[in-house]
Amino acid sequence: MNQLTGKTALVTGASRGLGKGIALELAKAGAEVIVNYRSGKKEAENVVEEILRNGGKAVAFAADVSEAKDVENLFDFIRKTYGKLDILVNNAGTTKAQNIFETSEEDWDFIIKTNLKSLFLCTKKAMEMMRDAKWGRIINISSMVAHRGALFGHCHYAATKGGILSFTRTIARTGAPYNITCNAIVPGIVETELLFQTHGEDGVAELSKSVPLGLGKVKDVGLAAVYLSGEGGNYMTGACLDINGGMNFH
Repeated sequence: MNQLTGKTALVTGASRGLGKGIALELAKAGAEVIVNYRSGKKEAENVVEEILRNGGKAVAFAADVSEAKDVENLFDFIRKTYGKLDILVNNAGTTKAQNIFETSEEDWDFIIKTNLKSLFLCTKKAMEMMRDAKWGRIINISSMVAHRGALFGHCHYAATKGGILSFTRTIARTGAPYNITCNAIVPGIVETELLFQTHGEDGVAELSKSVPLGLGKVKDVGLAAVYLSGEGGNYMTGACLDINGGMNFH
């Protein structure tokens, strides 16, 4: 069912991992997708090609969404090309396999800028467009570490993902008078390139033992984004969807 036909969606950090999965599912549901990337040009083009092969619509756009100038250029493109933005998925983010003793001030600033400043910059620009249209869907990608903290280091990453939840609830209140909803998806352990980079094959295998349904797929997160973007999400705002395979971390 093409419930998102006629909608324009921006997915940040969409060249691989969760962003790729989200972009693919939004396109399958009928949305025209802007596949944002910072450096993975070929990977982003591959995502676009896959969407086009499946009969969808998409374009890749390079922008470091933690940089205000790049975000300005990105949204100028969206205004000139589409005249509107219906759906924003703030997915861009990263981490480093460090504990607090290993984390420098530069490391801390980099993760905060990548994961949180990008969220602010893109959300502000999107809401300006959505406010004029009196309709919008904003989806922020957090993590289960927002609830329980990271198990092994990653204090900077955990801090940003917790911040995303508070930001989401606040923006939900701000956007409600304009029919703009803002929700968060909180993935559990999902098979992505970043997961294997930070934990290694053995680490991922060990993590999967703690999940009743096993490791998640990027499609699982993508389908949640479609739900929040479509009719099912009409009366949901400030909510947190825990897509975690049954992990109990509260």
